[in-house]
Amino acid sequence: MIYMFLSPSDDLGENQLFVGQKFLQILLLLSALVAVPWMLFPKPFLLKKQYQERHQGQSYALLHDFDDPLEMETHHDSCSHEEFEFSEVFVHQLIHTIEFVLGAVSNTASYLRLWALSLAHSELSSVFYDKVLLLAWGFNNLIVLIVGIIVFICATVGVLLVMETLSALFHALRLHWVEFQNKYYEGDGYKFQPFSFA
Repeated sequence: MIYMFLSPSDDLGENQLFVGQKFLQILLLLSALVAVPWMLFPKPFLLKKQYQERHQGQSYALLHDFDDPLEMETHHDSCSHEEFEFSEVFVHQLIHTIEFVLGAVSNTASYLRLWALSLAHSELSSVFYDKVLLLAWGFNNLIVLIVGIIVFICATVGVLLVMETLSALFHALRLHWVEFQNKYYEGDGYKFQPFSFA
């Protein structure tokens, strides 16, 4: 996945998983590049168009003969409306677009930590197998073989099963709360109402 971004036109070689992968990678990269201006430009222009359609012909109002000044003020307040600031809406949308793009890149990099953990797990198991079990097997001594098997079992259970499982669990929890939840949770001050089967 990293090479897909760094060198999309290079030959895949042994990294090719299926036929047409290179074309699909380039298509996905182009769609990602098109998505950024698509997120940025349409919303401000659509909001401006909606504002203009909503307030079309409301610049001028009929003159009424009001005897009471209080009645004239209430009529004036009801006819007034807030002015549309295109630059403010555009800057606001620009900030959201930059935040989304940076969030997508950083979240992808964060999820790659789980991939790195699986690589570390496979390397540790390879080291334990090569340096403990195969080394003990090569001595042709029953006592050394039994000690090697006991050390291999303790290392496998203690390091690989316990430490790596806890590490993957904590990383997955951190990714869930930091990267995944920021897309769905908004701290708007509303009390959380959990789902109930009752």
